[in-house]
Amino acid sequence: MTDTPTLPAVSREWHLASRPVGWPKPEDFAFVEAEVPQPGEGQVLVRNKYLSVDPYMRGRMSDAKSYVAPFELGKVMQGGAVGEVVASNAEGLAVGDHVLHFLGWREYAVVAAKSAVKVDPDAAPLSTYLGVLGMTGLTAYSGLLRVASFKEGDTVFVSGAAGAVGGQVGQIAKIKGASRVIGSAGSDEKVKLLVEEYGFDAAFNYKDGPVGRQLRDAAPDGIDVYFDNVGGDHLEAALGSLNEGGRIAVCGMISVYNDTEPAPGPKNLARLIATRGRMEGFLVSDHYDLQPEFVREVAPWVASGELKYRETVVEGIENNLEAFLGVLRGDNTGKMIVKL
Repeated sequence: MTDTPTLPAVSREWHLASRPVGWPKPEDFAFVEAEVPQPGEGQVLVRNKYLSVDPYMRGRMSDAKSYVAPFELGKVMQGGAVGEVVASNAEGLAVGDHVLHFLGWREYAVVAAKSAVKVDPDAAPLSTYLGVLGMTGLTAYSGLLRVASFKEGDTVFVSGAAGAVGGQVGQIAKIKGASRVIGSAGSDEKVKLLVEEYGFDAAFNYKDGPVGRQLRDAAPDGIDVYFDNVGGDHLEAALGSLNEGGRIAVCGMISVYNDTEPAPGPKNLARLIATRGRMEGFLVSDHYDLQPEFVREVAPWVASGELKYRETVVEGIENNLEAFLGVLRGDNTGKMIVKL
């Protein structure tokens, strides 16, 4: 039997109106009202409380062939969300339960119970299930430990280090015994955060000068692991400082996401031959088998304060687009979250 309290008649949501060319523009999107649907068999209706905006969403706005289907024109977009069940037509999920799901960019969502993950708001703040204990956290954990084969004593360089993924990569590396962790960021304030709060050994503002030179100054003995969130000149700099047997985990290349022409590759890619280095791209979806281990190991670090995190919170569904554009500009420190 469906448990259905009194609900609003409409839900506000964001649609993709046209495929952006270069930087997304407000006219590429539509903010519309839609009827609040009722859950069918095996479904729940969720009132979203927190929405995630992430760099990968820019790729889904294009119709180029990729690892995931593009957003459909004229349809509501998708993304990570956590919210409260307000109507249930499914066994195992009751009104009042909180769930993590993937139907963000809207106020209300009908979610199949089998694709919703129940979360405990008493164990950790709900927003953390979108960040430090969610997909971004698992991205950091799997990319560093599995893809980059991190080992104790490594020197690690992280680009976009004040972002949700990068900040966690550097801290996990320190906790796991890195000999030195270096981060790059786009402001002096973020550099200060990396060193004074996150415990990085060194950090630099990539706007202050050539990345290659600043990295050599910060890591005079070279690097063993590079966790790439940026691409471009950062990848070239990392290749230039890579030690023998070095590993590069390619998580993202935000510097080229809005390019209208193919970005040139690193001029020094041949250094992988001399260093016997390895460069591997990855998707977090390939590593969900690590989720239980990740939560078991990382949650206590978060609870104790050993692993710190930041969130940039934007209020209101009407500001969801601006929050997303802010991620592309680098406005956020830590995870960008939209609070409804």
